[in-house]
Amino acid sequence: MKSLLLAIGFVSVAGLAFGATLPASHPGYTELKAADFQKTIDGKPVSLYVIKNRAGVSVAITNYGARIEQLLVPDRHGKLGDIAQGYPTIDKVLGGEASMGAFIGRYANRIGKGQFTLDGKSYQLAINDLSTPPAPPRQNTLHGGKKGSRFVVFDARQLSPSSVEMDYVFKDGEENFPGTVPVRVVYTLGNDNTLTIAWASAADDKTTVANYTQHTFFNLSGDLGSSIYDQVLYLNADKVLESDETLVPDGKVIPVAGTVQDFTKAKPIGRDIEQKVPALVGAGGFDFSYVINGWKDNGSLILAGRASDPKSGRVLEVWTTEPGVQFYSGNFLDGSAPRDVGKGDVVYKFRSAFCLEASHYPDAVNHPDFPTTTLKPGEWYTGKIVYKFLTEK
Repeated sequence: MKSLLLAIGFVSVAGLAFGATLPASHPGYTELKAADFQKTIDGKPVSLYVIKNRAGVSVAITNYGARIEQLLVPDRHGKLGDIAQGYPTIDKVLGGEASMGAFIGRYANRIGKGQFTLDGKSYQLAINDLSTPPAPPRQNTLHGGKKGSRFVVFDARQLSPSSVEMDYVFKDGEENFPGTVPVRVVYTLGNDNTLTIAWASAADDKTTVANYTQHTFFNLSGDLGSSIYDQVLYLNADKVLESDETLVPDGKVIPVAGTVQDFTKAKPIGRDIEQKVPALVGAGGFDFSYVINGWKDNGSLILAGRASDPKSGRVLEVWTTEPGVQFYSGNFLDGSAPRDVGKGDVVYKFRSAFCLEASHYPDAVNHPDFPTTTLKPGEWYTGKIVYKFLTEK
């Protein structure tokens, strides 16, 4: 493992990062304080790291789960607003929505029944994706298990005022996945108002699986408790993975044309979301993995989707090297305290945020026809997600 760790360049730097205080409070968003994120968890120091660009855009990230806790971008009038749901203290993060803002691994999304086979050996993972009646029964592994990367402390290093690195090593047998897998994640904010999340990871000693994503909960209005129904979404995807009643792909790739899942022409998120069709009823809204048009397995960036808020003029484009994007419409937010009470005591109500989670397909380890998530010893998995922030008149 030493050679791979050196190749990835792991460095552990304890303590508070420079620049880890956001600007003074402005109408429309809450000031985050670095002191409110200082804590020791699992024997490792947690803090808050802030990256900024020359245009005044800033991103606040805690190394607990490599989570984005705040994302300040301008509206059409140049006024900064917070478009990422999150929490004002590390203690509230610990009691908050489990995936909100987190870097997800070792395996993003669902693995059906928590089971897969590699090199002739069967693995049973923890079941942490359960449903309650009257929803159809679900017993899957979600986002890496009971203690995936959402719940670990990354080693963090501020590389510059506009970039921060987060490192973690998944141990052999951790969450019952095979193999040691180091991962480095770098968040970089460009002066062109792009936020790049780039990762490099490798299988060290055994054949294993890996699939990563970033799980920001977006509300482009800057009013983080408001409905997303009027925000407009385009997805560069003519096809979607068909899922069974447990939200796990059944292996079929189906066209979206003529269905409520069709976002190939931009439309408000709320236009079709209440229709009583089986796909939406089973998922409780939109929670589907789309196949990105034109994807190639060569590391090139491709547009996954574009979202906009007509009132604020804010626009988000998502570019990625990954083959799919999960569109989730905040169906499990319900405004309950303390979980759904965030920055400024704003209540995160039902469908007050959306997620565009670029990644490999869910349950790919059980579908040989899907782009592979399997890594043999010495093989690398690198990827990028780029959020591009724009405005429109």
